[in-house]
Amino acid sequence: MTFLSLQNVAKAYAGVPALRRVNLSIAAGEIHALMGENGAGKSTLIKILAGVVAPDSASITINDQPVNIESAQAAYRLGFRFIHQELNVVPALSVAENIFIGRRYPLRAGLFIDWRQLHATAHDALNRLGITHIDTRQKMARLSTGDQMLVRISSAFLGEAGAPARLYVMDEPTAALTREESERLFRVLLEIRAGGGSVLYVSHRLDEVMALCDKATVLRDGETIDTGKVAEITHDDLVALMIGRKVEEAYPAPATMPSPDQALALRDLVAGRLAPTSFTLRQGEILGVAGLSGAGQRDLLRVLFGDLPVKAGRMELHGTPYRPTGPAAAWKAGLAYVPRERRSEGLMLTRPIFENITLAHLGRQSLGGIALTPRAERLFATQLGADVRLRATGPRQRAMELSGGNQQKVVFARALGGQPRVLLLDEPTRGVDVGAKFDIYSIIRDMTAKGMAVILVSSDLPELIGMCDRIAVMRDGAITDIVAAAGLGEDELLNRCYGRLPTAAA
Repeated sequence: MTFLSLQNVAKAYAGVPALRRVNLSIAAGEIHALMGENGAGKSTLIKILAGVVAPDSASITINDQPVNIESAQAAYRLGFRFIHQELNVVPALSVAENIFIGRRYPLRAGLFIDWRQLHATAHDALNRLGITHIDTRQKMARLSTGDQMLVRISSAFLGEAGAPARLYVMDEPTAALTREESERLFRVLLEIRAGGGSVLYVSHRLDEVMALCDKATVLRDGETIDTGKVAEITHDDLVALMIGRKVEEAYPAPATMPSPDQALALRDLVAGRLAPTSFTLRQGEILGVAGLSGAGQRDLLRVLFGDLPVKAGRMELHGTPYRPTGPAAAWKAGLAYVPRERRSEGLMLTRPIFENITLAHLGRQSLGGIALTPRAERLFATQLGADVRLRATGPRQRAMELSGGNQQKVVFARALGGQPRVLLLDEPTRGVDVGAKFDIYSIIRDMTAKGMAVILVSSDLPELIGMCDRIAVMRDGAITDIVAAAGLGEDELLNRCYGRLPTAAA
């Protein structure tokens, strides 16, 4: 039986349609995927469900009864719960306080906050996901990105009298999670389905959709393209529906082989939580870095980019000693970095595209290193935007107005603007649709063909295997394995991350 029905949903911004003729029906006890490229209309549809955007026209029913979602409070009263891709946390507050954001705090005598009850209830919400390692009294700022996302997900399972949850809307919930953390979430979603609840699931990770969801609705250019049972459609057909064309290969083939010449070398390097670490990166090579959450991947990138001091050991860049005093020194030496959190770490969202791209290259765009030349800035940004296949109205468009994939391309454009010799990538396709992913992979291939070396940190095992020449496996701050990516299976790589296979050098 249909639980929620949206028919003929339309929404335009300044006369530009974001949605037109969108239809979506979700049954009780169903996990329903909402698919489409960035900019297809998924976010607008979710905002309409959440009561934060009013549609221009729509017919919305719950159990065949018309409803009007005029506010976020109305959506909550209808039993809708939302987990958004952006974390939206308050770093200075505790885990328990973040779980209760937007909810009433428990009170004693109707006047005073019952802190004991608040922490107990937050603990129960975390327990729903099997999370036992997070202290509800800890500040959110001290948690990893993955743990922060687990906290925000847990908040959706916080019970409140008078408004039982009936629909959970999940927007890229696993983007910051490890495979183990994702599997915990999946078990809870299956429990919700078994209990008659419904889930609207948005993800660019097609393998998750194929394994977890019952049905899928595909949007393209603000319209519903198709709805069907996931079991009756193939992975390739789903991709073709989303982008309107067939993608023959998920990963572009390398044009050249890595050079034997050294680009970067680490010798017994110790920094942060890194144990003595040694490896050599060749020119034109893509070295992947795999590992469970907190295995040391981020510390490795931070020390390379000058954001973490070296305690011991040495680094060499193209055969000469390298020890940056900070990120500015790393940029100057020829290293560039693409962070995993583009919105909080990589972009000035309210500023135009050209300012975001030229931020690290202002000296090159100024007269005598003193006066900026806006025209030169815009020309520089426009050329780099074309190089990364950026889709925008122009260099003056604000970064916040771009889709996730195009925001990521802006970060890439800035990284490539200095013609780096080594590119450091931290989850470079997180929250990016299949079409933009292929563009980003092609950009990386183009740069390595010119001799640039790449270190690619990713929790997406198929991405590591499909894009990398070799993969370094990290565990407890140490590189325990470096293996050739060719012929490597996902299960074998995951087992190496858990330390279940004997080590072998490549």
